[in-house]
Amino acid sequence: MNTIEIALPHAALAYEAKTDPAPVPAASPRAIIRLQRIEPASTRRRGVPRIVRRAVGPLMLVAVWYALSVSGLLPAEVLAGPQTVLSSAAGLWTSGELPDAIAISLQRALLGLAIGGSIGTGLAVLSGLTRLGEDLIDSVLQMLRTVPNVALIPLLIIWFGIGEEPKVALIALATAFPMYLNVYAGIRNVDQALVEAGRTMNLSPMSMVFHVVLPGALPNALVGLRYALAVSWLALVFGEQINATAGVGYLMSTAREMFQTDVIVVCLVVYALLGLAVDLVVRLLERLLLAWRPAFSGA
Repeated sequence: MNTIEIALPHAALAYEAKTDPAPVPAASPRAIIRLQRIEPASTRRRGVPRIVRRAVGPLMLVAVWYALSVSGLLPAEVLAGPQTVLSSAAGLWTSGELPDAIAISLQRALLGLAIGGSIGTGLAVLSGLTRLGEDLIDSVLQMLRTVPNVALIPLLIIWFGIGEEPKVALIALATAFPMYLNVYAGIRNVDQALVEAGRTMNLSPMSMVFHVVLPGALPNALVGLRYALAVSWLALVFGEQINATAGVGYLMSTAREMFQTDVIVVCLVVYALLGLAVDLVVRLLERLLLAWRPAFSGA
């Protein structure tokens, strides 16, 4: 622990107390008070790096999977072993099938997220800033968000055909609602003290929105973005079942028909890794855009 020395004049030390204070030496012009600065737990903790600790759980899961596969308790017909899955992944990557499928699926997910996120955010701003917008928009969206997205697939096929459009539309619908709910809640829960400070500074309505309300709603918006990214991968799995001829979902459908559990596991792992990658991107955005906000980092 570090030590901070604070020098105070005698006048600041003269106060009434229940117990008799120790007399201050007359020859001493200043009194020194030593305080110990308590460092955060994150800076005092030493040992295993956090990235290693976070990897322990997945590695233990793979170890159990490998042990069950080798011992014969988990037959290959039920679920292929890790070594078979790695071999299949290497073969698909070498042949170019897996990189092409990842690129196509990623394009679909990000395009649907961009469309759905923009629509959800725009509607949330209109609904959150005005009572009229809330009356016209919120009840409709609250009603529509309870409709299962999978139930809309037949309508999307009728409206858009069996090309790329219904897949992207399904992802856009799935991601619009998380963005709307979180941005709307963020706008309505902006700290009232910040709003009063803006009014004291005589900010115009537009300046109030751009300099107070929207920055105050940014933490909720990023939470909505993280949730929308997770939902986009779930919608992508269903969307790529709509007459897909390429993508990770197409590989999975083909493997299902051929009873290739190893390829199915490869596709599932790819979905998980893509979801983890985009989540890390959002975490980086949170650190950059929310550096001003103190947050609890864990004990």
